[in-house]
Amino acid sequence: MPAEASSARLPALLPRGHGHQFVVYGDSCSGIAGAAHEKTFASVNAIVRRLEPPPEFIAFLGDEVAGLTADRSELEAQWRHWLQREMAWLDREAIPLWNTTSNHTTYDEMSEAAFRAMLDHLPRNGPPGQEGLSYFVRRGDLLMVFVHTMWTGLGGEGHVETTWLRDVLQRHADAHHKLVLGHHPVFPINGFSGPYQREIGPEHATDFWNVLVEGGVLAYLCSHILAFDVQVHRGVLQVCTAGAGTAHRMPEGIEYLHCVQGALDAEGVRYQVLDTEGRVRERLSWPLPLADVTEWQTLPAGVGEAPLVGGPYDDLILGLRFTGRAAVAGGDGSAQTLLSAFPSDLQMPLWIGLRGLDQRLTVIVGPEARRSPHYWYGPAVAAASPFDLQLVIHTGMGPGGFLCRSAGEASWSSLDAASAWGAERLDWPARWSIGHAARGPADQPFRGSTLAASALVSR
Repeated sequence: MPAEASSARLPALLPRGHGHQFVVYGDSCSGIAGAAHEKTFASVNAIVRRLEPPPEFIAFLGDEVAGLTADRSELEAQWRHWLQREMAWLDREAIPLWNTTSNHTTYDEMSEAAFRAMLDHLPRNGPPGQEGLSYFVRRGDLLMVFVHTMWTGLGGEGHVETTWLRDVLQRHADAHHKLVLGHHPVFPINGFSGPYQREIGPEHATDFWNVLVEGGVLAYLCSHILAFDVQVHRGVLQVCTAGAGTAHRMPEGIEYLHCVQGALDAEGVRYQVLDTEGRVRERLSWPLPLADVTEWQTLPAGVGEAPLVGGPYDDLILGLRFTGRAAVAGGDGSAQTLLSAFPSDLQMPLWIGLRGLDQRLTVIVGPEARRSPHYWYGPAVAAASPFDLQLVIHTGMGPGGFLCRSAGEASWSSLDAASAWGAERLDWPARWSIGHAARGPADQPFRGSTLAASALVSR
């Protein structure tokens, strides 16, 4: 890359009026001079340093150093190298840096003590026993709560308390923006799942997410799984950013080193994911800018021209609404088509319908011929009952970009999946079919009644 390009300023997203702009990233696993991660971490920091204007604050979501040593002096030496050498470029008086605990840095009582000692600038306003490990920061109308997802007092990795978190959110209910930050995800990333080791343990996860929803939290920011991923569950975003240096373990061709720059304002949050060349690889504006469903375009029954053709598209929103009455229960769990999009000679790249005895909403995406498709699963539809399902396919959200809600619900939730990619790979065919797969003997018709569909395309 030419020297002038590598030092060119990168435009930061700014609030639309009053607000906040910031950077969040995590998982450098560095702190050792001359080691491989020192170089990769520096390449990400170089991007943060090029942002114009600079961020107002930075949140680092854990695994700053390689850690995982029983020698406290060695661990603290890694912290000193990370803080005094690798992050020496950052004026922490002008741009505060806040950190979360993590599995490489707070894996036992000794390392928790080292974290407190080396990051003694962090607030000591956490719950009893977690001072300096869990804490909150209030900046005007912004509340940020940093949680300890490794607390030895509860059992270690994957364990997090919720009583204090609920209390903090209630005491700061007047904050217009609320973010919760921790290391471990709550929901699996890219199909990588495993309680405690990969995400918060099941005895905490449900209550933890309930607290976020009830507390009006906008997003839970986390890392740990080496990827960038965004999902939404009951209206709360889960944003995973773990691309600050551990490149050798990232899936090649899918994930990449990155940082996330975001802006908060009265309209919501926007972010851009920047790779080490300064390219914007993914972006999102939330809440979604959607017209009311009553204004969506009606789709004719049977085969018709698609309102969306071509691609792949990297930042497109397709809204789909399906209403009707589900089939009666009869012990038949075979597939029922709501919508299929198909070329003339290949497998369907997109199929949406109901599958299984519980008539569960299912999305199947197969962008490549003779390759196994990927599946997304949503809610079940009660037999013989009316339904009103709203589905959004957002090509800028990766595998989390298949969202669903029922009529009367204000909040979206991502469908369950085990994929590392989403609708951004689709080349949209010119023909769609409503209520039929339109494939001869494999028609898979909808067996209920009064099916109607409408769509909204937003670029």
